[in-house]
Amino acid sequence: QTMADVQTEKAYMRQDGVSLKSKKFFAKKTAKGVRYWKNVGLGFKTPKEAIEGKYVDRKCPFTGEVSIRGRILKGMVISTKMKHTIIIRRNYLHFIPKYKRFEKRHKNIPAHCSPAFSHVKEGDIVTIGQCRPISKTVRFNVLKVQPNQIFGSARKQFVLF
Repeated sequence: QTMADVQTEKAYMRQDGVSLKSKKFFAKKTAKGVRYWKNVGLGFKTPKEAIEGKYVDRKCPFTGEVSIRGRILKGMVISTKMKHTIIIRRNYLHFIPKYKRFEKRHKNIPAHCSPAFSHVKEGDIVTIGQCRPISKTVRFNVLKVQPNQIFGSARKQFVLF
């Protein structure tokens, strides 16, 4: 693996745990070279792509410098139009005491999607974990992806998790 393979952005991309000069490594040696990756804990497995891949993402919880703390949420992906960011819809029921009934409500949550999860599509169920603010609106990171189980438009489905 050469550094030319990793360079996809205008800025110079490199992993912080890997030094090209020093003999002291925080990274682990894999079959394809030296790569820094970690276990985020909380029972989530590190994806194979994060261990063996070539991507460099500082905001990735597995290969970057972001730690997961706080809330762990589940939701359905409704938009993958942004680069490395997806929109997750979380549905819930709100009780109205006057009528003794529930009404449907939802919240959209933007979450950073690491290149390790390059196969995410609309309708997939994802588990996200809270982290430090990554951008103006993003405060969550994708930890796990379950393939699509919804037929038709994912936007209008009301599914509780």
